[in-house]
Amino acid sequence: MTTLIRSFGANPTIYELDEMTNGQQIESALLQMGCQPSVPAVFIGQQFIGGSKRVMSLHLRNELVPKLINARAIWI
Repeated sequence: MTTLIRSFGANPTIYELDEMTNGQQIESALLQMGCQPSVPAVFIGQQFIGGSKRVMSLHLRNELVPKLINARAIWI
C-alpha cells in the first residue's frame, strides 16, 4: 500500500507501532475506531481512511487521488 501511495508522488509518514513506547495504546485506539485489523491504519490529511482494503477500494473507484490532492499530499 505504501508503494501505491508513493506512486502518485506522495511521501507518507509511517509509524511502526511495535517500535513506539505508546504503540499498544495507539493500537487500542485504532481498534476502538473500527480498524480491523488495527494495522495498517491509513490517515490522509487528518482523516481516518481505514485499512488496506479501504485504500484499494478508493483507488479502484478513482477516489484516492482526489483525497490525496485535497489533503495537499500531492500536486497534479
